[in-house]
Amino acid sequence: MTAVREPTAPPAGVEVPPGPTPRRIRPPRWLDLRLVLGVLLVLGSVLLGARIVAAADATVPVWAVTADLASGTELSAADLVAVDVRLDATADAYLSTATRPEGRTLARAVREGELLPRTALEEADELVQLALPVQSGYVPPSLERGQLVDVYAVADPAAGATAIADGSVTLVVRQAPVQAISGRSEGVLSTPTTAVQVVVAVASEDAADVLAAIAGRPLVVVVHESVDPGEAEVGTAGSRRGDDGGQFPSGTTSAPAGPTR
Repeated sequence: MTAVREPTAPPAGVEVPPGPTPRRIRPPRWLDLRLVLGVLLVLGSVLLGARIVAAADATVPVWAVTADLASGTELSAADLVAVDVRLDATADAYLSTATRPEGRTLARAVREGELLPRTALEEADELVQLALPVQSGYVPPSLERGQLVDVYAVADPAAGATAIADGSVTLVVRQAPVQAISGRSEGVLSTPTTAVQVVVAVASEDAADVLAAIAGRPLVVVVHESVDPGEAEVGTAGSRRGDDGGQFPSGTTSAPAGPTR
């Protein structure tokens, strides 16, 4: 058998230095350089990714119009819808939803879905609104707010539809934007003689001429196919420029023939 040798004790008075501490039991240090660098890298990656995502989705809320609107139309809340779009440097050219354009008048025609530019609300010519009584038989069913219309007066009130067929009509208002329509009814209770109030905007200097040209005569409303005005100014009086021979202009939709009086 091999004898086991027991460790010998150090001589008396001799101090033995402590042995090295094993690495596996060394307590971790929170200020370790590698740990700090790892945390900084993670935070930097998160911040950089958030910045890239935010830049890719840099949209601003602006106003768009809900229908075709002619120049001279006074905007209402129903004409506007808020949309989020990315405009970058051109954002200042359009009206943000922080502004309230209701009650302001369009200086030019705009199309359905078009973003509302600031230039469309520049100061336009002074317009006044006239409520014209029109028999329902002489109002096109497709007539809507914001459209451009011509208004004709029948020369002989007793002629009714015959005067329209013969062209015996006088142009009263040329290219006027429709502001509102009231009193239009549909169904079995509506009659061709029911009066419909068609509110149009005309130049303030032409209002007296329009009222004088009507003089209680039956009116016929003709709708333009486009809200973009032609050569004539919007809302001008046709009577003081002479009769156009009773011919409906091209690019318009005439009203249905009303009842013969």
